[in-house]
Amino acid sequence: MSRRRWLAVLGLVLGLGSVLAWAQNVVEVDLAEPAAPVPAKVAVAVFGGGCFWCMEKPFDQMDGVLSTTSGYAGGQEQNPTYEQVSAGGTGHVEVVEVRYDPERVSYAKLLNTYWRNVDPVAVNRQFCDAGPQYRSAIFFVDEAQRALAEASRAELQKSFQQPVATEVLPVVRFWPAEDYHQDYYQRNSIRYSYYRGRCGRDARLREIWGAPAQ
Repeated sequence: MSRRRWLAVLGLVLGLGSVLAWAQNVVEVDLAEPAAPVPAKVAVAVFGGGCFWCMEKPFDQMDGVLSTTSGYAGGQEQNPTYEQVSAGGTGHVEVVEVRYDPERVSYAKLLNTYWRNVDPVAVNRQFCDAGPQYRSAIFFVDEAQRALAEASRAELQKSFQQPVATEVLPVVRFWPAEDYHQDYYQRNSIRYSYYRGRCGRDARLREIWGAPAQ
């Protein structure tokens, strides 16, 4: 091989080596869909509608809802446990905390979804779960929520002969429930479906609202 040809081959090899070295240092570009923008403001709503497992799903399905968390509110007990609350006597109610983007979904729409997933005339119970810890209640975080909640309750009363039993109360503090309660409908879908059916929740909601439950 002539020197000239040998130098040409050497140059090609060195050139390929430089390309490979450069390629190893290239930052990989993520071509996935861009992440959703972080909302400028996150609002909070708290609702009690009986079993908190059953109240997460309808809100999770709403556009603009960022997260739902099962928990307890309304009582004086600090750091309440499920055993304490479910036994009664703590003053707490099983609730779901809804964090949402108010620019994408209004509190009025959350209220509409709430009503469609509870029995508003049941007193100190919801479906098969009896006791004040399972009563329906809307916990407001400010005066604007209080006014909207009370107005929606008054409007709803026009459709029922029985008094609407749902309370409108200030939320003093929300306590998250134990981890195994969170997203129960997703993590234990078979048990969740069995519970809803056995408890008569869907049947009663269809009876009240005339449409399939969430």
